[in-house]
Amino acid sequence: MNKKLVSALLCGAMVLAATTPVMADGGAADGQKIALVGKSAGNAFFEIAAASFKDTVEAEGGEVEVVYPEAATADAQIKVLDNLISQDFDAICIAANDVNALQAKLEEAMDAGIKVSSFDSAPNKDSRQVFVNQAGTQQVGQALMDAVYDISGGEGQWAILSATSQAANQNAWIDVMKSVMEDEKYSKLELVEVAYGDDEPQKSTDQTAALLEKYPDLKVICAPTTVGIAAAAKYLQDNESACKLTGLGLPSEMQEYTGDDDAHSCPYFYLWDMQGLGTLSAYTTAALVKGDITGALDETFTAGDLGEYTITEADDGGTEVVLGEPLQFNSENIEEMAKLY
Repeated sequence: MNKKLVSALLCGAMVLAATTPVMADGGAADGQKIALVGKSAGNAFFEIAAASFKDTVEAEGGEVEVVYPEAATADAQIKVLDNLISQDFDAICIAANDVNALQAKLEEAMDAGIKVSSFDSAPNKDSRQVFVNQAGTQQVGQALMDAVYDISGGEGQWAILSATSQAANQNAWIDVMKSVMEDEKYSKLELVEVAYGDDEPQKSTDQTAALLEKYPDLKVICAPTTVGIAAAAKYLQDNESACKLTGLGLPSEMQEYTGDDDAHSCPYFYLWDMQGLGTLSAYTTAALVKGDITGALDETFTAGDLGEYTITEADDGGTEVVLGEPLQFNSENIEEMAKLY
C-alpha cells in the first residue's frame, strides 16, 4: 500500500476514534430509538462498527440498543426481530445471517412503520430500505482473487473458508471470485472446496484442519470472514503448514500471523474502515428515520465529516451506500493499523 495513503488512513482513523461524532444537522438523531442487530456475539468486527454506530447516534440525543441473537442463524435473528417489533423502535439496522429467511419479519417491521437498514451483510432487496456496503462487492471479490493468484504463484489448489452458507456478503464475494476465475489468467488455479466455519472460532479451526487433511497439496486458503481468518491463521502457523492464507481480517487479531516469509501464515489480507462503516450506517439509519432519505436510487445525504453520499443500485437490484475501497494490510503497515483495529 502506498505509504502516503497509509499515513492518511491512519490520521483519518485516529481523528475518527478520538473525536465525538457530530451530525451535519445537529441533533439529527434526537429522540430516535434504534436497534442494531448483529449476526452473533463475539464478532470483533461487528463490535467495533457497533460502538461507532452507537456513539454517533447517542451524541445527537438518540438511543441505540445493540442486540445479538443466541446463534449465528436466521432463526435466532427472527426471534430477536419478533421481540424488537413490539418495542416501538424507530429503526432496525441489521447484519443479516440469511438473504431471504428474514423477509417476512423485516417486512412486518416496515409495515409497522419501523425503518429498516442493513450493513455488512444484506437481506434481500424487499427486506430493507437501504444497505450500507463496506466496499463494492466486485472490488472485494477481485482483490481477494488477485491475492490468491499472487500468493499461490498463479497455479495450484486453493480453498475458501467462509462464514455461514447463507451469509449474503460472503456468498456475493465468493460469486465474484468464481466469476473472476473464468478469465484465462486464472486457469491454472483449482478451487477445491468452499468450507463453512459458521463464524465460530473452533468450527473454523476444525474446517481448516479438515481442508489440509483432504488436500495435502493445498496452497492457499481464502477466508473472507474475520473470525475464520484468525482461526485459520493460528492453526496454519502453529502447525508450520506450507499452505498460506489471505482474506478479510482485523489487523489486531492478525498481527502475529502477517508477514511475507515462511514463519508467518498470512502474507497479506484486506478489510475496510470498521469505525467508518458503523458511523456511515448510523447516519444512513438516522436519515431514514428523519425522512431525509427513503432509500431510493440517487438520493443524497451528508454523513457528517465522512462527506456526502449517493444511494446507488446494489447487485441484487435494491439500493446501497458504499463506504469505500477495501484496504490491504501487510507487514509494512500491520503494526500501526493493529493499534486502531
